[in-house]
Amino acid sequence: MIDTLGTAAGAAVVFAATDIDDIVILTLFFVAARTTGRPRHWQIVSGQYLGIGVLALASAVVAAGLLVVPDPWTGLLGLLPIALGIRALLHRDDDEAPAVVSGVLGVAGVTIANGADNVAVYVPVFRALGPADSAVFLLVFVVLIALWCALGAWLGGHPRVVRLVERAGHWLVPAIFVAIGVVILATSGVLPHLLDLAR
Repeated sequence: MIDTLGTAAGAAVVFAATDIDDIVILTLFFVAARTTGRPRHWQIVSGQYLGIGVLALASAVVAAGLLVVPDPWTGLLGLLPIALGIRALLHRDDDEAPAVVSGVLGVAGVTIANGADNVAVYVPVFRALGPADSAVFLLVFVVLIALWCALGAWLGGHPRVVRLVERAGHWLVPAIFVAIGVVILATSGVLPHLLDLAR
């Protein structure tokens, strides 16, 4: 029991440390759901589960040695939120916050792009764990995704947050997505590789 509790606590720490930035994205999704009707709440939750599930599965496959991921190149996923943010800016309605994505796959895509760096943390963790401990990790992740979505929904329905997004969301929401993409590109180490290729 003590080992299980310790593993569960470790899983909670790993999840919180790697997915704290998802709270911002989930909040924006839920505000968009409130103000524009897109994406729907069930699409946000499903997309978050799908996105984190893909990241966890990819990490387990890499940890098992079945696939080699060229580490810095995952940073190119940062182009997805940048493209979504620019698209939302170009098609913005000054009276409402834009729905940057509108379905399960869009939410999952942003979650995967934002969590690509999580794989670097998950892989060594899964390598160190046995099957039973890995199952505990995944179960904790399932529970915490639900908690993350509930927190994002609460923040997305908070009057101050909604007022802020309604007032400035036509540029703030796309700008946040562009900023997330830039951070992914900058912290992944992919930019020096691209510069080397350009020479």
